[in-house]
Amino acid sequence: MRKSIAVTAAGLAVTFFGLTACGSGSGSGKSGGKDGTLVVGATAVPAGEVLTYVKDNLAEKAGLKLEIREFTDYVLPNTALQEGSLDANLYQNQPFLDEFNKSKGTDLVSVVKAYLPPMGVYSKKVKDIAKLADGATVAVPNETTNEGRALKLLAAEGLITLKAGAGTDASPADVTANPKHLKFKELDPAQLPRSLDDLDVAVINNNYAQDAGLSPAEDAILLESAKDNPYANLLAVKRGNEDDPRVEKLAKLLVSSDVKKFIAEKYKGSVLPVTSG
Repeated sequence: MRKSIAVTAAGLAVTFFGLTACGSGSGSGKSGGKDGTLVVGATAVPAGEVLTYVKDNLAEKAGLKLEIREFTDYVLPNTALQEGSLDANLYQNQPFLDEFNKSKGTDLVSVVKAYLPPMGVYSKKVKDIAKLADGATVAVPNETTNEGRALKLLAAEGLITLKAGAGTDASPADVTANPKHLKFKELDPAQLPRSLDDLDVAVINNNYAQDAGLSPAEDAILLESAKDNPYANLLAVKRGNEDDPRVEKLAKLLVSSDVKKFIAEKYKGSVLPVTSG
């Protein structure tokens, strides 16, 4: 059955870091210490790596103390931010944030877009998406906005047609034409790379693909275009904290030429830099 953000199994698959991030921080604030450290939640790749680069190379000069707390799911970084055990997070796009606020009653806002992690289609059986067999099994994320994003990627390639007006919450029920008779399997996003042996193809989020050792630029048989793409990952805070000087410093660093160069050199097209908010 299709799962919503609120009940995704990924929310239960938390590492030690994720659990730590949900606890209260030390010092006078709920999350930051007495020294004014900005505590930022992130998934490991690419958000954690980008933040680590900022922390190790740029933060001190900018007068910013940064602590990074890593999560393995898409739910706890937002609940921890809403509850105050994080000052900010970096891992999600605007459609996901909008849906999360709507479904969970949170009050989180975007500060700046940092980079675009293109979603891709991967396979151990198919080398060319055009040669996908009739009746092939296609796995998609079972989260509301990620599933809609995956289906839109397939529709853009002409593999399926979605009903007019289908938005970011599109599901297989919104497919109006399916000439290859594709069979959709809805799985937890983190499970998709591990399930490739049992599937014809899977549409996988960028961070989970890279966590599994896949290169979006080299291994994906279909990759999202950057043109007019609404899925850039953003730095988010709880409403009212947008003007926190620490947040403003981090936002400026995330769109700096140094970070743009780091992303280009490290990910070689698997993650694309964004230079404006």
